[in-house]
Amino acid sequence: MNHLPVAEVPTGPVTVPGRVLSLAGHDVVTPVWRNQLGGLTFRLDPVDGSGPARYAKWVAAGTPELDLAAEAARLAWAAGRTAVPRVVDHGTDADGDWLVTEALTGTSAVDARWVAEPATAARAIGRGLRVLHDALPVDECPFAWGVQVRVAQADARLAGGSGPHEWFPEHRGLTAAAARSVLDAPPAVDRLVVCHGDACAPNTLLHDDGTFAAHVDLGSLGVADRWADLAVAAWSTEWNYGPGYDGEVYAGYGVEPDPERIAFYRLLWDMS
Repeated sequence: MNHLPVAEVPTGPVTVPGRVLSLAGHDVVTPVWRNQLGGLTFRLDPVDGSGPARYAKWVAAGTPELDLAAEAARLAWAAGRTAVPRVVDHGTDADGDWLVTEALTGTSAVDARWVAEPATAARAIGRGLRVLHDALPVDECPFAWGVQVRVAQADARLAGGSGPHEWFPEHRGLTAAAARSVLDAPPAVDRLVVCHGDACAPNTLLHDDGTFAAHVDLGSLGVADRWADLAVAAWSTEWNYGPGYDGEVYAGYGVEPDPERIAFYRLLWDMS
């Protein structure tokens, strides 16, 4: 399995699920994203411009890796504390699960404009993470995303046949046993924060002036070391912009790179 890209804007025809058509009503439905597990996101625009645009996520039944109810709960908790989408509707039926949110002002950090200005985008990604980490109270967060939780996920994937053939090139030289042994010796926590949980570049929105606007896709939000987010956010700039921009993420956040924690949390990301 190739991890690159992990998700993409659909380039061919997309069948719109019946539930999404029902939710859209008379709105114009535009497919805007397909993730690696087949989950779809659609933009719903009122024909007459009478109200705000919305985004509808949909995942087929039997896709436990994509828990939209969990994302709805996390968005509801984070709302009012930091810039995240407001939940309009969510639910499930025999065909799948859905989550509808109001559109936010801003464009994704992987929009063509920001791909052409990667240093600006990467720095805003780092700044956005710092804003998130500083805003959300660890002692009030009911969600966990720490090493123990994620190692259990890694073990489940290994038991299901996952291994080096599915990992990023940086880790394919490891055996499954050698990689798993690394997870038994995590670095000490640097700073415990409420992490985004999927801090890859597409999930940061930017204002027109290149400053941080908001975060989306918070289905894994939870308490963990800040490097669990930072390591992957910086890594994702290589996937989306090319090499050489990870330092902009750390600079935007206001921290020096920590090679040990970066290496550990990237391996944990790959395995879990």
